[in-house]
Amino acid sequence: MGIDIPLAVGSFLVAIIIGLTGMGGGALMTPMMMLLFNVPPLAAVSSDLVASAIMKPVGGAVHMRRGTVNLRLVGWLCAGSVPAAFCGVLVARAFGDGEQVQQTIKYALGIALLLAVAGLVVKAVLARREGAASEDLGKIVVRPIPTLLVGMVGGLVVGISSVGSGSLIIVALLMLYPALKANQLVGTDLVQAVPLVASAALGHLLFGDFKLDVTASLLVGSIPGVYLGARISSRAPGGIIRALLAVVLLASALKLLDVSNTATLWILGAAVAAGVAGWSLLRNRGGAEVGIVGEVTEGSEPAGGGVETGVPPGGVR
Repeated sequence: MGIDIPLAVGSFLVAIIIGLTGMGGGALMTPMMMLLFNVPPLAAVSSDLVASAIMKPVGGAVHMRRGTVNLRLVGWLCAGSVPAAFCGVLVARAFGDGEQVQQTIKYALGIALLLAVAGLVVKAVLARREGAASEDLGKIVVRPIPTLLVGMVGGLVVGISSVGSGSLIIVALLMLYPALKANQLVGTDLVQAVPLVASAALGHLLFGDFKLDVTASLLVGSIPGVYLGARISSRAPGGIIRALLAVVLLASALKLLDVSNTATLWILGAAVAAGVAGWSLLRNRGGAEVGIVGEVTEGSEPAGGGVETGVPPGGVR
């Protein structure tokens, strides 16, 4: 078994983004293998899922120690996602054999990446509601049926394409439970992803197209990459990282869907322009709201590091 050095380097770079953003594992790693290293789609999905099954527990254990995991949500999500992920492998096989299944997986992955891009946009918008998030995970009222359905759909997508355990499910949780803090969302999603990815990986080991040399190359690069990304995540500009991630995901999706290079460039240009315009609008609106709450006048020092300036000394925080 030989290690593919270029693939290991590529997985290292992708893993840094994963460590920085908590997203983009299957959404970036699988397309990278297919587009840059000519790994067949089903083999790319299988190897990525097996590698993820080894890496996911590390992040999940960290959040368990920090108390940022809602185990009730994890239970309901896993009840739907674990069997659905295993069935997703069988669904992928049911599409056909040989070239047919490879092309079907390729298109399914492209559609999943488009959903992931939409999810990133929704996440960015909903993140502005962070101030209303709950401090106590015990106060979150779990909605069993919607949560179970999210797990089922997410697990099915993960089993077919390896995308969804971070990019799609966490966005669905944001919409269902807007009171959850960002670290609570990430922690809950990471822990539920451990049995989810393990189930999908088992299915691909049995019925997929697992390649040991490809998986080993991924692990050699991705383990130190995730560690490095996590170490610098507190200092990195998260908004810029997420914007770059969205552009990369969109470009990957368009190429997987066989969109021409010219059309891809036009679509990316329009998406970037729309993103800049939307960001400017949200920033201006946020600035106006800050000015109403308590704008810092010239020459004054913001109390408490700039949080809620203008509140009277005896006011209730």
